[in-house]
Amino acid sequence: MSTKKKLARLILLLLASGVCIPFTHAQQTTFDSSIYDRLNQLESQSNYKRPGEDHFMVVGLTTFGFVANKTTVTYNGSKTSTKTNSIGDADHYEFSPMFLWRHGDKFLMEFEPSFSNGQLGVNWADISYFAAPGLILRGGWLVLPFGAYNKRLAAGWINKLASDPEGVAGASDFGVEAEGGFQAGDMKWSYDVAVSNGMQLLPDGTLQNAGGSGIIDNNKNKTVTARLGWLPFGNSSLELGVSVMTGKVGDAGSAYENVKADMYALDLSLVQNLKPFQLNIKGQYSISNVGHAEYPSPVDSSNYSFDNSTKTGYIMAALRPMFSANKIIKNFELAARYGNYTTPSNSLWGTKDNSFAIGLNYWITWRTVVHLTYEAIKGTNSSSPALGGTNGAITQSNSLYLQFSIQL
Repeated sequence: MSTKKKLARLILLLLASGVCIPFTHAQQTTFDSSIYDRLNQLESQSNYKRPGEDHFMVVGLTTFGFVANKTTVTYNGSKTSTKTNSIGDADHYEFSPMFLWRHGDKFLMEFEPSFSNGQLGVNWADISYFAAPGLILRGGWLVLPFGAYNKRLAAGWINKLASDPEGVAGASDFGVEAEGGFQAGDMKWSYDVAVSNGMQLLPDGTLQNAGGSGIIDNNKNKTVTARLGWLPFGNSSLELGVSVMTGKVGDAGSAYENVKADMYALDLSLVQNLKPFQLNIKGQYSISNVGHAEYPSPVDSSNYSFDNSTKTGYIMAALRPMFSANKIIKNFELAARYGNYTTPSNSLWGTKDNSFAIGLNYWITWRTVVHLTYEAIKGTNSSSPALGGTNGAITQSNSLYLQFSIQL
């Protein structure tokens, strides 16, 4: 035993003896040996390390990029063009360490702060309870299980292209979640169900994440989000998913109080080895329908309405000769993506975008990649002229990305 420990122990013994003095002042007694035994027991418990009971780990990801962009807007026969370039641009720079603390065999705490867009935010902050095989219960700040892209594929070292497909940005929210899976013969099923505060309807008809502005819900209703995944083959090479998100989005006491939003999504994932190549296909299609509402006009005191329906989808394919005998060639990968993003016509933000991206990747390790991506997006404005919109304007955006991404 070290000198410091011996000294600390002596002080504890003296203090314990001092406590007993007032009660034994009237008679002469010896020191109670039970106190000495109790001190030994406490010291033994404090020094005892239970293997595997607690573990702490830091992982995370970093994405750093350069982008050069040219945007041309054509409206009423006139064209205007702008060119920009940026190092570490807001959309393609991210530093997100993830802190994982496992407490025993049943509890796992996750916290992932993220520096992106010049601001510090939080991607995950939750606690998971491994209730049973095939069942995880979770609570806190969650990425909601709508579609597959945001929860599984958005990280730079997983995404096959430097940019995200338009319109697939999912929601994070305060809520509770049950996630898991089960075997059914050679097939597998996965499920993920969450109950959260929900989205908030804004005066222009767009939706924002109400949970991001505070823990208090904007109404008394909760939003339910669920995804069911089906893996029909024994090797899990194919997964088909269906998702739904539903709940009221209007503020309590407002004219939008009973407005409801219903969203649906289908997603696809296929990884197939066609030696010497590996084929990777990902896709997602989603629809968002917001109930009827009257919105204040930005040009006068009247109200207006529109069919508040948004559709978005993408399909991506990547081909990599990972089974090649050449150690250099096997690390290259060719990827391409087509996407469509259509927002409500006659709204303030109506547009129809078609995008195409193609890229060449080089994998330094299985979780470290360099992306070279070219993307072209053509958007046709469908906003209401009566609201000051530029209906018919065409925006052509061409971007070249060079991006490095690593998972730590």
